[in-house]
Amino acid sequence: MGETQELKRSLKNRHIQLIALGGAIGTGLFYGSASTIGLVGPAVMLSYALGGFFIFLVMRCMGEMTVHTPVSGAFSAFAYKYWGDMAGFISGWNYWFCYVAVSMAEITAVGIYVNYWFPDIPQWVSGFVMFLIITGINLIGVKAFGEIEFWGAIIKVLAVIVMILFGLAIIFFGFGHGGEAIGFSNLWEHGGFLPKGFKGLMLSLVVVTFAFGGVELIGITAGEAENPDKTIPKAINQVLYRILIFYVGSMLVLVTLFPWDKVGLKGSPFVMIFEQLGIPAAASILNIIVLTATFSAYNSCLYSNARMLFGLAEQGNAPKFLKKVGKTGVPAYCVLFSSGIVGIAVILNAYLPGQVFGIVMSIAVLAIIINWIMILITHNKFRRIIGPSEAGLLKFKMPFYPISNYVTLAYLGLLIVLMWFLPDFRVSLYLAPVWLGILVVAYKIKRGKGMNNSEYLKEAN
Repeated sequence: MGETQELKRSLKNRHIQLIALGGAIGTGLFYGSASTIGLVGPAVMLSYALGGFFIFLVMRCMGEMTVHTPVSGAFSAFAYKYWGDMAGFISGWNYWFCYVAVSMAEITAVGIYVNYWFPDIPQWVSGFVMFLIITGINLIGVKAFGEIEFWGAIIKVLAVIVMILFGLAIIFFGFGHGGEAIGFSNLWEHGGFLPKGFKGLMLSLVVVTFAFGGVELIGITAGEAENPDKTIPKAINQVLYRILIFYVGSMLVLVTLFPWDKVGLKGSPFVMIFEQLGIPAAASILNIIVLTATFSAYNSCLYSNARMLFGLAEQGNAPKFLKKVGKTGVPAYCVLFSSGIVGIAVILNAYLPGQVFGIVMSIAVLAIIINWIMILITHNKFRRIIGPSEAGLLKFKMPFYPISNYVTLAYLGLLIVLMWFLPDFRVSLYLAPVWLGILVVAYKIKRGKGMNNSEYLKEAN
C-alpha cells in the first residue's frame, strides 16, 4: 500500500450506464418481490411504479449535486459541505451501515437460490463462497469491478426481457404450456385486482423501498467516472423507464401467469412460478440468472461501501489508514474492512437460517429511507447556498424544485409511519434511534478529541 492517492477515473460511460441499471435490478426484485406481491396482490405493478417515481426524484436531487461537484464520497461529501460536520458524519456512516445490511441480505439470498437445486447445502456455505469471490474482485481494481458489473448487468437485463417476452407468449398463445393461453384472468379472479385494498398498496411501498435501494450508487461512481457531467445525467434519466420495463413489466407478467396468493416465499417468484407452471427448464435457467443478479448486486454493494468509507476517511470521519490507495487505484483497506463486517452474515446464517433475510431487510429499509431524506435535505441546503443566479446555470436541474423535494420528503415520512404496521419492519424503528444515537455520540467523541476536517473542507471548496 502506498501513501494517500486519488481514486482512478477508470469507469467509462458503458460501465456507468450498466452499474446504474445493475443497482436497480437485484434481490429486491428477484426475491423481495414475493413479499410485495403477498401484501398487495396483482396491483403490485402500481407499487413499483409509485415507488419508482419517487426514487427517480431522489436521484435527480443527487444528480444535480453530483454533476455540479463530482467527488468521491457522494452525498456524504455534499452533506458535510452544505449541511455541516455532523450531517456529513452521520450520512456517510449511515450509508455505509445501510449497505452492510443490504450486502448481508444478498449473502443470505444466494443460499436460498442454491437450495433450489441442492437443498442439503447449508445456506451459510453458499454465502461464504460468494463472500470470498466478490471480495477478491473488488481488490483487483475498479476497472475489473466495472467490467464484471457491466457483463453481470447485461445478463440481468437480457434475462428479465426474455422472461417478460416468454411470459407474454404463454399468456397470449400458451407457448410451452401445451398451447393453452393463460390469459389475464389471474389479475382479478383471486380476490380482485386490489384484494387487500388501499392499505395493502400503501404497506407494499415499504418493501418496494428495499428493491430500489442501490440506484443512488450512480452518485458514488462520480469519483471514478471519466466524464461525470455527461454519464451521470444520462444514467439517472434512464432510471425511470428502466423501472417501468423491468419492475412493472416483470410484475405484470408474473401475477398474470400465476395466482398471486400462491406465489409463496420459498424461493424467487421468478423461478417458482415457472416451475409450478410445469416448465422446469425455464425455472432452472431463471435460477441461474437470479444467482448472477445476486453476485452482481453484492459486487455493487461492496464497491459502494468501500468508496463511502474512503470518502469518510478523506473527511477525517474514519481512521486515516483507510485513505491509503494501492497501485491498482483501489482503497483496499476500505474493501477489507467493509467485507469483514458483512462476513458476520455468514455466521448468522449458520445459526439462524431462514430468519436473517427478513431481519436485515427491515434494517436496510429504514437506513435507505434515512439516506434519501438526507439527500433531499442536503439538496435544499445546496440550492440555498449557491443562490438563484448559480442555480440558473446548473447543467442538470431537479425538476419542479422546490415542490418536488417537499412532496418526496412527505412520501418518505409516510413510509416510516407505514413500517409500524408491519411487524417484520417494526424492529428497525426501535433500532433506528439507538443507531443514530451511537453516531451522534461517536461524532461528539471525535470532536472532543480535537479532530477536524479543515483540510478536506478546504479541498472541497
